[in-house]
Amino acid sequence: MAVDLSKLAVRRKITLDELNDRIIAIDAYNVLYQFLSIIRQPDGTPLMDSHGNVTSHLSGLFYRTIELIEHGIKPIYVFDGVPSMLKQKTIEARMQRREEAYAAWQKAKGAGELEEARTHAQQSSRVDRRIVESSKALLELMGVPHINAPSEGEAQASYMCSQGLAYAAASQDYDTLLFGSKNVVRNLTLSGKRKLPKKNIYVNVEPELVNLEETLSALGISRHQLIWLGILLGTDFNEGIKGVGPKTALKAVKEAKDINDIKRFAKERHNAEFELDIAEVERLFTEPEVLEIDKAYMTNALTAKVDVDGTVRFMCDEHDFSADRITKYAEMLAKKRGSSRQSGISAWVQ
Repeated sequence: MAVDLSKLAVRRKITLDELNDRIIAIDAYNVLYQFLSIIRQPDGTPLMDSHGNVTSHLSGLFYRTIELIEHGIKPIYVFDGVPSMLKQKTIEARMQRREEAYAAWQKAKGAGELEEARTHAQQSSRVDRRIVESSKALLELMGVPHINAPSEGEAQASYMCSQGLAYAAASQDYDTLLFGSKNVVRNLTLSGKRKLPKKNIYVNVEPELVNLEETLSALGISRHQLIWLGILLGTDFNEGIKGVGPKTALKAVKEAKDINDIKRFAKERHNAEFELDIAEVERLFTEPEVLEIDKAYMTNALTAKVDVDGTVRFMCDEHDFSADRITKYAEMLAKKRGSSRQSGISAWVQ
């Protein structure tokens, strides 16, 4: 479970136009889960082509990416590599929840309870190898760069932001702040009208910008203390301390001198111990495994051409999307990027 800093982080609403001419490193898995969850039929069934392949992610990736580029945004998608061993427990728990949600979805669908079915279906979404590979193939045809992180995608995106290679990391998770991203954009690919689960109520979801320095200043803590705070609340890499909420955690880290003080706080105040060595969790956030890149690398990646014909073949011939609609938007993308109808980029990161 990603750390929940929603009650502590300094956030402000922004428009997509405010990100004009900005490079945004997007947590690819995060947005793929969003598309797979949201883009579904009334009973929860995802979009599929005639071969039974799920295509919800391709629809979301294609149209939303073009919308971002239309607003002058320069997206670069960052895919996860090999997850940290510390994340294994979280991965197993997520797999279990998805299996349970899938069973509940099938049961509700069989009973004709469509609203219930859709809710469970959304929770059963999973990103497999085929979905990742097809996403990368589409991005390459569109001339949109992607990076394969050696480990955590959030860590790579945060590194790029902290090094001035990107303006912000885009993710729904606040872990990006713990990894040191100077700016975090939330709701970048999720904005718009969204229906609340099991309620006939729609809310307007707008992009938000979270600034690390403003958040640290408002809380009166350092980034190291923010990491300790996250550890107390619980991250993707460790379980938090039961009964410790944001206010209690903030007070504790302000009184702490090092990570050992956090261990003592848990033991003495809550009679609890962490299930692993939290010094390892701290190091994961301060010294993550990332691919070191430079501005020349980024410039090369961001000047790739759009393969209009290849995009149309991939989306329409292979995955049954509307040829007229895909062609229209692919040509719109090519015009925006100043490209001609030519071969798409080869993979620029292995």
